[in-house]
Amino acid sequence: MDPKAFVLGMSALSAGVCTLSGLGSGLGQGYAAGKAAEAVARQPEARGSILSTMLIGGALAETCSIYGLIIALILLMANPLLALI
Repeated sequence: MDPKAFVLGMSALSAGVCTLSGLGSGLGQGYAAGKAAEAVARQPEARGSILSTMLIGGALAETCSIYGLIIALILLMANPLLALI
């Protein structure tokens, strides 16, 4: 087996796994938005603090998917593992 082809294949597979981080991030953000809407419906006077907390949590969840995308792009475009072969 050609080691270069093996590294490229495993890099493509791991890039696919890295993109799955966007799935978890999207599910988490949707769940948080739903719970925030429920909380605002129960306590409309606390709307500002609920929404600001939700936005901060959404931004933190989004960074996870952005990191996954960056790692996937590095593995696919500028594969640092090929230098080891």
